[in-house]
Amino acid sequence: MRDGNAGNLNGRVAIVTGGGRGLGRAMSLGLARAGARVVITAAQGRDEIEQVAAESGAECGEKRILPVLADVTREADCARVAAAAIERWRRLDILVNNAGRGMKFVSDRFLTEPTRFWETDPAVWRMIIDTNVNGPFLMACAVVPHLLVSGWGRIVNISMNHETMRRRGFSPYGPSKAALESETVIWAHDLAGTGVTVNALLPGGATLTGMIPPGLDESGRSPLLNPAIIVPPLLWLVSNASDGVTGRRVNARHWRESEPAAAFEDAGWCRESPAQYGK
Repeated sequence: MRDGNAGNLNGRVAIVTGGGRGLGRAMSLGLARAGARVVITAAQGRDEIEQVAAESGAECGEKRILPVLADVTREADCARVAAAAIERWRRLDILVNNAGRGMKFVSDRFLTEPTRFWETDPAVWRMIIDTNVNGPFLMACAVVPHLLVSGWGRIVNISMNHETMRRRGFSPYGPSKAALESETVIWAHDLAGTGVTVNALLPGGATLTGMIPPGLDESGRSPLLNPAIIVPPLLWLVSNASDGVTGRRVNARHWRESEPAAAFEDAGWCRESPAQYGK
């Protein structure tokens, strides 16, 4: 493994969509602690993202997080978020596509009473696909031109376990994340040789994100993971330490700082030899 100073992101500017709670909150605060300046978004609920910004400011002693109310399904909003980063900090380096809508929009009993795909409200299906598949595409389209100009950049798409993608009753959330992983690999190919990498990152299990309704019990389900589990591999992926690693699927539950490749879940596609990362 190369020495890439993964814990120091001084001077970098990031966007984290859906930054008000769960994984998004944890990643936003983690990036700010590492020295990055971060634009965080929410489609609704300005109070949440303003609270994250205030928490970071109190902890870091300066304003490192800029909250922006924006809907990733709207092209104009995505362009406005990228412009806000450039206007505030004169650069843009990192995009974390985290905003998403889950199964609770299909049914508040989705863990115990699976909804068959033909029983899903088509309007809900479209809403989830629009947010989880089209949203990352629109955000990437708004950000990539800035990354190409600088010749360096990171796109991290937040994914989930393969088992959940294939779980009974998990339409359309499962298909939406499968599509996002396809986007990840294809975008990595499209950006090959530019200095911009694209990777998928998942927590590695059910996580305390707000997507599981309170009080919903499932026999045999493991305790929910702490969202902070995703921060260490994220900081590595968005740092110089991961130069050349692209088209990968990284499981935070398997993360070891001394051996990043231990968290690579599949063969993926990488421009450089995996031997550099412990395999």
